[in-house]
Amino acid sequence: MLTAFARAFKTPDLRKKLLFTLGIIVLYRLGAHIPVPGVSYENVQICVDQASKGNNSLFGLVNMFSGGALLQITIFALGIMPYITASIILQLLTVVIPRLEALKKEGQSGTAKITQYTRYLTVALAILQGTGLVATARSGALFSGCPVADQIVPNQSIFTTVVMVITMTAGTAAVMWLGELITDRGIGNGMSILMFISIAASFPGALWAIKESGKLADGWIEFITVILIGFVMVGLVVFVEQAQRRVPVQYAKRMIGRRSYGGTSTYIPLKVNQAGVIPVIFASSLLYIPALIVQFSNSTAGWATWIQNHFVKGDHPYYIATYFLLIVFFAFFYVAISFNPEEVADNMKKYGGFIPGIRAGRPTAEYLSYVLNRITWPGSLYLGLIALVPTMALAGFGGANQNFPFGGTSILIIVGVGLETVKQIESQLQQRNYEGFLR
Repeated sequence: MLTAFARAFKTPDLRKKLLFTLGIIVLYRLGAHIPVPGVSYENVQICVDQASKGNNSLFGLVNMFSGGALLQITIFALGIMPYITASIILQLLTVVIPRLEALKKEGQSGTAKITQYTRYLTVALAILQGTGLVATARSGALFSGCPVADQIVPNQSIFTTVVMVITMTAGTAAVMWLGELITDRGIGNGMSILMFISIAASFPGALWAIKESGKLADGWIEFITVILIGFVMVGLVVFVEQAQRRVPVQYAKRMIGRRSYGGTSTYIPLKVNQAGVIPVIFASSLLYIPALIVQFSNSTAGWATWIQNHFVKGDHPYYIATYFLLIVFFAFFYVAISFNPEEVADNMKKYGGFIPGIRAGRPTAEYLSYVLNRITWPGSLYLGLIALVPTMALAGFGGANQNFPFGGTSILIIVGVGLETVKQIESQLQQRNYEGFLR
């Protein structure tokens, strides 16, 4: 690995790409620490320190994707989350709206148009989320229980509110631009890299919080145990993320003139975790809705108390069971809309391909659906179990909160993005260090 890094920095154009990516990452982390105009920085720090010692997990997912910038109320407070949400919405709408489906099939020009729609939707979502965050900060609900929570935004005039929302929206647009710059001129997928950095930035603080709150040998036993669990989980996630079922495909020979074409053997790689981390994001977002309703309603009715007791803390059996079932459901749902067996079977038939032992056309589509359903079951159960690790950590470690570093969405994204980026660096190294027959 160290040799590969040394070779990467010895190659001039690859070194330029790596340094450019590192420069964008520094800018992104800098913006995550610049507070929004109109926010009392001192009061925010008091409330953040108190929240880190407690178990306030209502905004945990968004805060994780922003690298801790959300609770700090900085210019990059919304982070990459509006873009992720917009991308998922457009991907779902592509299946529903024929116009978007036609654009997707147009190739590069259609993809560019869908990307443009994603940008517009990202800005719209940033305005909505920024308005919600400012309203929450003004009411004091962002840090429930903090003595100075209602003094985070001292000046609550309309002008100050508008300036805060515009600043956060501009910050989201800047993050989106930085991500696209990395994709065009750096290494890896820009949005994924920024997500990776946001999550990795919270690891040292979360690990140290576990050590500080530990009771065995001044917290060192808990600290070392969590790190060992992290290594085991990374190995498990790498193993499952790389696992795939290879469906063999044979292409028949075709005679064109006096030459024969085709006759090759290949395979369709069906991943065990075909849906990636999206089912976890869907399930988490859906389960935040009841907690948000209770948070803003301030109701003492029976339904509000029941939701508060069963769905807000995140360690109740009802919450755990619902979360697990939602992840399994969304895994099957997302695989169903992202992989179309009938389309794959039609394309194979068009180019003279067939699966050995299976007739072309409808039998091939049915066989692919059968295989996909069988491998999605272990993939969805694996996602559900990985996502429940923070909840189990709550019971095992008193200081661990919902931002437990080695669990759920964070570990899946970090491992996935890390593997993809390393593959890109390796492929570029192979292109530039090709050795022929003669040295």
